[in-house]
Formats: sequence, structure tokens, C-alpha cells
Amino acid sequence: MRIAMVGLGKMGLNMARRLVDGGHEVVGYDRTSGKTKEAQAHGIKGAYSLKELSGALPEPRAVWLMVPAGEAVDSAIDGLKGCLDKGDIIIDGGNSFYKDGIRRSGELEKLGIEYLDAGVSGGIWGLENGYCIMAGGSKKVFDSLEPLFKTLAPPQGYLYCGPAGAGHFVKMAHNAIEYGMMEAYAEGFELLKESPYGDGLDFSGVARLWNRGSVVRSWLLELLEGAFKDNGKLEGISGYVEDSGEGRWAVKDAVDRGVPMPVITEALFVRFNSRRQDSFAAKVLAALRRSFGGHAVRPEKK
Repeated sequence: MRIAMVGLGKMGLNMARRLVDGGHEVVGYDRTSGKTKEAQAHGIKGAYSLKELSGALPEPRAVWLMVPAGEAVDSAIDGLKGCLDKGDIIIDGGNSFYKDGIRRSGELEKLGIEYLDAGVSGGIWGLENGYCIMAGGSKKVFDSLEPLFKTLAPPQGYLYCGPAGAGHFVKMAHNAIEYGMMEAYAEGFELLKESPYGDGLDFSGVARLWNRGSVVRSWLLELLEGAFKDNGKLEGISGYVEDSGEGRWAVKDAVDRGVPMPVITEALFVRFNSRRQDSFAAKVLAALRRSFGGHAVRPEKK
């Protein structure tokens, strides 16, 4: 098949490369021309405008977007509207909010353009190991693109999840679970570090051990094993942790639906807390302890 890839960052470029390696023809476009040139070195045909991109595709055209969620997706779609015809297909493979997918699907339907929302997981390892793909939209369109999914994913690594928005909803839940798993590993290893045995423990060895038959084994633990192997005490790494947005969306959606989600919610709040130094809330707690119990407070660091 021939497909276009818009957005040639780490994910988009590697996905395009995997498709080329699998025998597909890929036309690549990025707003940064240097990334397009880099893609050409991997057998990807470069396009330097959306119009040129469209002209390089057979009908019905299929364009896969791998750009940041939000305004960048809307901007790319707006640019493509004038280059695509009825029956052409846009696939949003970024971490978009599922309600945005429902809206975009409705808007494009009026123009006769098909839309799929495809949640993609696999990160920088996807080129080698494949990508887990969760797709929503028209089942007929999904079926027509199945050769692409088969190439991108490992065996049984893609799934049609339902109508528009379903793919990104499943990806949102996936990322929310990831938040909780990561936080559990973080707390467990901190307990090990602060124990009487912490100084003598090989944390990389513990992670490797737990991945050999343990009920907590996972790919995340494999990655953690590698991180500890490279830097046993994680020296030089700040504890500042960002969130991609999907954790927030999941928590908000859980509140709206009345779904109890305490572990994932706490994991999100821990990330918020990691980005605050000497918060005002902590100062209030210290002041209250001093006021009711005479407990000492520490002077503020300058």
C-alpha cells in the first residue's frame, strides 16, 4: 500500500520506516524540512507541502497524522481539507482526546472524508518491536487499512475498538493504567532504597529478577532494569515528572462517570507534586503542626 505520514518526529519517522521495511510505499511530510530530508535517507519519499503530499498518493488517499495532540492536529487537518477528496482517509495516530476525535470525524464526514482515530503505543522501541494500535471509526475503513496495521503491529497487536473516538478512549485508559503501574514501581523501589539493605541491593538485578516468573513482571520493569544498569543510583536525574495529558483526561472522565479510580488519580497527583518545590500547602502543614503541637519548622532554603 501507499500511505502518507505527516509528522516525522521520533514516532512518525520510525513508523514510516517500519512500513517501508514491510514493503509499503510511504510519502513523508514534516513542517521542518530537515526532518523530511532525514526521512528520505530511509527510503521514504519526501514531500515539502501538503499539496505535494496529496499529489503523490493514489486514490483513495490515506494520510496518517503523527503530530502533537490539540491544535497541531486541527491545523494539519485544516491544511489537508483542501488537498483531499471524497473517500480519502485521515488517521490521527497521536495522543488526542477522544471527544476531539468524535468532533473531527463529524466535521470530515460532511466533506466525505473518512477519519480513524488510532491510539499508538510502543514508543522509541516500536521500530524494532512493533506498535500496539487501538483504532476507532468506520469498520469498513479499518478493514481497508488492515495491511498497514499488520505491518506496524506485532502479532495480534492491533484491534478495532468501535466507532469514532473509541481508539483514543482505549489509549487514554491504557495510559492511565501506565501511570498507576509506574507509580507502584517507583514507590516499591523507594522502599527498597530506604531499607536497611538499600545500600547493598543491586536494583537492576532486582528488576531483572522480578521479570523472571514474578506476577509483577512487565516491559516497564525491563526498561527499569536497563535504567538502573546504566545508572544504579539514578544520579543526575531530577525527580521532576511531566504528564502527557491523557492521565488528566482519564481522571476527569472518571469523575464525570462516577468511576472510582483512586490509584490512577493519586499517581497523577504525585506527578503534579514532583514539579513543585517547597509548596505553599506544605508550608501551611508545617505552620499548623507548630501552632497546635509546638513542632519545630525548618527555615526556608534561599
